[in-house]
Amino acid sequence: MNLITPSCVLRKWSDTDIPSLILHANHPEVAKWMRNGFPSPYTQKDAEHFIEMTTGDNCNIILAIDIRGEAVGGIGVHQLNDIYQKTAEIGYWLSPAFQGRGIVTDAVHAIIPVAFHELPIIRIQAGVFHTNLPSIRVLEKNGFVLEAIHKDAIFKNGQIFHECLYVTFHTQ
Repeated sequence: MNLITPSCVLRKWSDTDIPSLILHANHPEVAKWMRNGFPSPYTQKDAEHFIEMTTGDNCNIILAIDIRGEAVGGIGVHQLNDIYQKTAEIGYWLSPAFQGRGIVTDAVHAIIPVAFHELPIIRIQAGVFHTNLPSIRVLEKNGFVLEAIHKDAIFKNGQIFHECLYVTFHTQ
């Protein structure tokens, strides 16, 4: 699956992406906005494990954000389970060297219709640190609306943050 946007290509990850994944994911500015499951520092072993995980057949869409043939970020839509099975969660990251250019806005715009087409879901949500204003702007530019604020819900690097829950719905 290749999705071409005005600023990037979204494509499947491959073993050849391991060096650029290590280079771009191993940055404190990336890890600071991610859940603790995103390793920091980001090692060769972490990259190999991630690439292996993306090749599984599951209810997820996990793509590299490619600029001129180099994976410089990632985007994924993950279907939830149990009573939340009609909901998916979107997440993304981008190397600081490429931020501020509308790349993630384009990537979110491209992946949303694919997720609604490929996954049996009716909504996509994103939980964002209340201080991550660029990510909030990306979601709002793509039609996501603030559904809830979970006060003091995130504890990261010794600090407490509110989680802003943004959501968009399938409009058949």
